[in-house]
Amino acid sequence: MENNSIHIAEPVAIRAWSGGRTIFIGLTDGRTISFPANRFKILSQATEKQLKEVKVRLNGYALRWEDLDEDITVKGIVAGDFQLPLSE
Repeated sequence: MENNSIHIAEPVAIRAWSGGRTIFIGLTDGRTISFPANRFKILSQATEKQLKEVKVRLNGYALRWEDLDEDITVKGIVAGDFQLPLSE
């Protein structure tokens, strides 16, 4: 029996940076996505300087802020799984 299933790999981060209070992620599929830092509890309390310390970890599957002891999965961000509602 032939297996004709197609496996589509989920995009992972190749780059992450912040601008103001927005976090940007460059993905392996060519997209750049962003989200406001205030969508996550710990990031909402961080200074812009602290937000700039974002690093790509776990082969692109997570973002890490060492000084804040915060990790966020790229899959969750892409899916729109945020801790806090969008500010009005």
